[in-house]
Amino acid sequence: MQQRHLQMIALAGTLGTGLFLGSGKAIVHSGPAGALIAYCLVGSVVWGMIQSLAEMMCYAPISGGYIHYAERWLHPSAGFALGWMQWYSGVISLPTEIVSASIIIGFWDIDPAIDDIPRSHLIAYITVLSVVCSLINYFGVRWFGEAEFVFAIIKILLILGLIIAGLVVDLGGGPDHKRIGFQYWKNPGAFAAYPVDGSVGKFTGWFTTLLQAAFSFGGVESLAMACAEVENPRANIRKAARLLFYRILFFYVCGILIVGMLVPYNDSLLLNSTGDGAAASPFVIAFNRAGIKALPSIINAGVLSSAFSAADSGLYSTSRMLYGLALRGQAPRIFAKTLKNGLPIVALSFSTLFITLSYMSLSSGAQTVLNWLSNLTSIATFICWGTICVTFLRFKAGCESHGIIRAESKYFYNRFQPFPAYWAIFWCFVVVIFNGYQVFIKGMWDTSDFFIAYINIPIVFILFGGHWIFAGRKPFPKGSELDMYSNIPGPEVDVDLHPPTTKFGKFFRWLL
Repeated sequence: MQQRHLQMIALAGTLGTGLFLGSGKAIVHSGPAGALIAYCLVGSVVWGMIQSLAEMMCYAPISGGYIHYAERWLHPSAGFALGWMQWYSGVISLPTEIVSASIIIGFWDIDPAIDDIPRSHLIAYITVLSVVCSLINYFGVRWFGEAEFVFAIIKILLILGLIIAGLVVDLGGGPDHKRIGFQYWKNPGAFAAYPVDGSVGKFTGWFTTLLQAAFSFGGVESLAMACAEVENPRANIRKAARLLFYRILFFYVCGILIVGMLVPYNDSLLLNSTGDGAAASPFVIAFNRAGIKALPSIINAGVLSSAFSAADSGLYSTSRMLYGLALRGQAPRIFAKTLKNGLPIVALSFSTLFITLSYMSLSSGAQTVLNWLSNLTSIATFICWGTICVTFLRFKAGCESHGIIRAESKYFYNRFQPFPAYWAIFWCFVVVIFNGYQVFIKGMWDTSDFFIAYINIPIVFILFGGHWIFAGRKPFPKGSELDMYSNIPGPEVDVDLHPPTTKFGKFFRWLL
């Protein structure tokens, strides 16, 4: 991949249904102020995690990304557990993204006679999307980068347009010339109570939105999977990590602020929304009421590209995870087989097989199972983020023990470390432990919800413990025992193969 590919993926890689559609659910659960605080907090956690990951990536831009770092600098069993957990959570989420994209296409194809998408049409949509998603990855990383570059541009233009149009409507610039301002922060209020009433409900509503916000950011760590396949990796990783702060600030924080200004949290259309298409978007609700009728189809097209992009990048990252595990002897060796151009053909083919689970959505009973399986992947994001930050602390200890002065790195160094890492670890721990809090509220116990919320914790311990036992029960290494040198690319990879030659090219390079 070239610089522009990585930078655009970093800038808009995780923009998707979590912001375009899920922001409505965030407002319902916690109100505009609660949602804004939740998104700011989770944004700070993601920033802390990326600061930790980027420094390790710039030091060692190698295949396997954060899974390799965990195995090398934390513990071999930690890398094994993290790698397989991330792989299974990734392949299980693949069919969910394909099904979501198929349903979104149905926005333009609902049969009035049955008030639903015709079954034969849904099969065709799933088939076409699955084939296209697979082919993009089989054509190689360059095609994947180009596809994600285009999707990123679409998503950036969409969110910029929605923020600007939302601000215009809020200030009275819409066809109805009705100025909204911050009136919904006063009536019905800045905070909503969920799932119980009163002050406790306002706190739990905010915490629920904390989870929703974190799900919106999920996947940003997948940048590490591409660091070994990008030109001039250290310079490009540094720029991508620095772009993240501005993406969080503008796209997510400004986006959720505008949403909270446009629609009240007790709006009947938000409360009754199924979340499947453009009608679920608070932007659509606000713009329709302001007399702007063309937006639903435009937003739906943008959300469709987001859902497909999520499936495309999910297949890419899971195939590289499996390939990285095989390289280190933690998966069958056959998954390390590549074509002449470096494409991990066996790992990619095996991961692609799980897309066929998309057809489970055609059965009502299987749809429940599909949703249940996809929900299992949610908390894996937080376990991953926390493990990345813990790995960084061991990386830091290794540098200190070997006399490596991190501050002298010309690519990436954060003088506030290790505090960003500690901050991210703390909140990841809180989310993992308390994400299933609702089942402990009196009268709200549900065994399946409890299972979904906490099953990833024993899975991680089983994977770690099983590998630890069969791999010789190795202790956690001291800082002086960590491998800080072998198989790490030197300055020979830090070469700009496509320097800009025109004024526009130089401006674009500076911008990204």
